Amino acid sequence: MSDAAFYQDKKVLVTGGTGFVGTHLVEELLRQGASVRIPVHQRPPIVRDGRVETMAADLTRLEDCRAVARGVQYVFHAAGSVGAAGVGPRDVMRGITTGLVLTAQMLEAAWQEGVERFLVFSSSAGYPPANHPVREEEMWTGPPAPAYFGYGWMRRYVERLSEFVASKSPMKIALVRPTAVYGRWDNFDPQTSHVIPALIRRAVQKQNPFVVWGTGNEVRDFLHVSDLARGCLLMLEKHATCDPVNIGYGKTGTIRKVVEIILRAAGHEQADLKFDATKPGTIPFRMVDISKARRLLGFEPRVTLEDGLADTVRWYQSTLR
Repeated sequence: MSDAAFYQDKKVLVTGGTGFVGTHLVEELLRQGASVRIPVHQRPPIVRDGRVETMAADLTRLEDCRAVARGVQYVFHAAGSVGAAGVGPRDVMRGITTGLVLTAQMLEAAWQEGVERFLVFSSSAGYPPANHPVREEEMWTGPPAPAYFGYGWMRRYVERLSEFVASKSPMKIALVRPTAVYGRWDNFDPQTSHVIPALIRRAVQKQNPFVVWGTGNEVRDFLHVSDLARGCLLMLEKHATCDPVNIGYGKTGTIRKVVEIILRAAGHEQADLKFDATKPGTIPFRMVDISKARRLLGFEPRVTLEDGLADTVRWYQSTLR
């Protein structure tokens, strides 16, 4: 359980606070009594609240990073770029370089500005291939899966960079390795959306036949974004020691199961469902072991896959009205 007073009246910076994960971090911080600062660059914030301060900033500029970090006690660094299977090399490299540059800039700025605690997102994409729930200590037992090679190594380096900053500064750093997340405010852009929002968009459009890339037997550990946000707040509070912790659902489901839940929620159960194994399907199995999060943080996911997917479908439908 979280200490109800830990975030009360604290000034917290959420980079990427206008995006998917960042929006949910902002909402959870407000629920726990914090005041929040959000850098704004290309899009306005979703959350409107008197306790939210916005600052125009371009986080590729160190001086802007320092400006947004000035006077805050905690930082949740959720800024980055989005990508999807099948995108071109320019988009792939943009995701890798943006993630690395923004994290390095913000760590330096927070260090210089005397920030007390800083949460860094690593990724379960850094793990080597496995056919079991991967534990934190398995990260360095082999290289990332070929499908995640560039992104996985970037996230691995971000962890090492965080360890360096923590060793040289008084700033406490939390390292979270999230699994794949979904939920309200996700990215539904046809060119850059990940698997769940892409499936939801097409199900709501009533596409038929309904063709899904891969075999349908791929196993994933999808986590509702509200659970991720709650886990991140617990992590910064209880384990800002530069020791990585998996935040995941702790249960698996096949892509076929996910598709069937989405089609049912969208009222499209009669679709002619087909799987195309010739298209990119990344890796056959990915699940994270969350026993460490349970032990250290008292973390337990609250939103079931069925409820979370149905809620996301309803929310997406509401945005089209």
